[in-house]
Amino acid sequence: MSSDKEIPQKADFVFQNGVVYTVDHQRSRAEAVAVKGKGIIFVGSNSGAAEFVGPQTEVIDLAGKMVLPGFIDSHAHVSATINEDDSVMLYHLQTAQDYVAALKNFAFKHPDLSVIYGHGWNNEAFPPEGPLKEELDAVVSDRPVSLMSNDGHSIWVNSRALDMAGITKDTPCPPGGMIEMNPATGEPSGTIRETARDLIQNVLPPYTIEQLKTGIRDFMLEAARVGITSVHDPMLLLPDSDGQLNGYGSARNSILAFEELVNNAELTCRVRGAILTDPTKGDSQVPALVSACAAQKHPLFQISGAKVFVDGVVEGGTAYLHEPYAHKPDFRGEPLWEQEQLNALCRATDRENLQIHIHAIGDAAIRMSLDALADARQQNGRRDSRHLITHLHIVDYADIPRFAELEVVGVPQPFWHVKGEYFWGLEAKYLGRERAEKEYPMKSFLDAGVTLASASDYPVQVPSPPLVGIMLGVLRCIPGDPDPNEILGPGERMTLADMIASFTINGAFANFIENETGSIEVGKKADLVVLERNLFDIPTEAIGDVKVLMTMFEGNAVQRDATL
Repeated sequence: MSSDKEIPQKADFVFQNGVVYTVDHQRSRAEAVAVKGKGIIFVGSNSGAAEFVGPQTEVIDLAGKMVLPGFIDSHAHVSATINEDDSVMLYHLQTAQDYVAALKNFAFKHPDLSVIYGHGWNNEAFPPEGPLKEELDAVVSDRPVSLMSNDGHSIWVNSRALDMAGITKDTPCPPGGMIEMNPATGEPSGTIRETARDLIQNVLPPYTIEQLKTGIRDFMLEAARVGITSVHDPMLLLPDSDGQLNGYGSARNSILAFEELVNNAELTCRVRGAILTDPTKGDSQVPALVSACAAQKHPLFQISGAKVFVDGVVEGGTAYLHEPYAHKPDFRGEPLWEQEQLNALCRATDRENLQIHIHAIGDAAIRMSLDALADARQQNGRRDSRHLITHLHIVDYADIPRFAELEVVGVPQPFWHVKGEYFWGLEAKYLGRERAEKEYPMKSFLDAGVTLASASDYPVQVPSPPLVGIMLGVLRCIPGDPDPNEILGPGERMTLADMIASFTINGAFANFIENETGSIEVGKKADLVVLERNLFDIPTEAIGDVKVLMTMFEGNAVQRDATL
């Protein structure tokens, strides 16, 4: 905290009479904050803040309201935000009939689109082999349709899309991919998973730069509404990307879209990102990563390194597990990389002082990832790498101390750390009850000394307010459910203070921006959120409903409630 004896300068904003939870090293509290330009110039008492008030200062009486650092989402696919005019939205719909009806309505309203993209259908709405092309053909047969699942690892396509890609019953499946077959006909069913999606997506036209810019603008508005001031986009593509793009070829203009938004001063949120890597190219793609990172040095948009998918997801039966799936007793998933290939990529990337952001869902995939990062450290020596492993769905608890030993940052999605229909209807069936009960450990990581930077995996999680993630990380159950059997791992419950840190200072650390944001301290950027209530004084179940009254990004109120 600053001293009241410092020579005062006049502030643009003074917040007073509040509960300022700074999330500094001492997790201290204050009454007031003064902001000038883009930065914080005072944190302390009301009387101390009074010295910074001048004729032009806006003084905001918080009347006991809470101030936190701006939230940081350490894994959110910003560039996957597509406006509803450009993509059919299936989130929150429940049945195949709902999805088909939405597609029909969208297609009628957009006869000019040469391809129909969509997002958000749920795997649990269908049998394990997924939905069928015939359901889509019934409403759209004259142009290709490609609908991404809500987990981002499967697409549902119509016959026109399969024909354009030349996919038949004889099409070989790429490593790590899956072309589901209709057991009644022996033909491709219309569900394509993991790397096999590229057979479709890479022959369809990508979203334009303008479409992507519109989507990113929409994300920025939502980020401001929920208090997010920094975000890590882990799925950027180089404009000339080809090969295995994990089904995201439609977003290959994402970096160009960010560049234009930066040049036009339109970003209202700090973005860090990673570029997707291709298992078929190994470490030969590292020079392109180095060039891309060097080219993006704007304070609001930077690329930090490589994104690596080591496996798929449980709901697609593509996560890589130590033990077989309960519903497929002869199958435990397949990794997307061979271990030595993964080692070579991590060695080469780490050698160039780039960050590695790894997707690992299954326990076997997590061990592969740790082995590769351990190899990189052994070969290159220890450095402040802050490599990341995200999702951490099924974990061998014996591997958790290795995260701390290797100084790997864990990036969990606490929004998922509950039971409910998804748990009982899919995870418990696919994993077996005993294994499913142990999924998504969090406090075990914290107790082992691992830095945890929480995230949403937007748009897998829609909506994704950090306050809801904070609440669920503490509860680990659906709010208001009194059944103790509905708590997912009671011993993995986090404290409120630690959850707040995971969405603020720990996120800043994970993205190498802890010296400029993540806590409320003099000299840091004025990234602040004002909440209508003090989170420490209300029931945990109420945290998700607390309103963000103001989001301030670098001293600018990018969202402000009329009551403040």
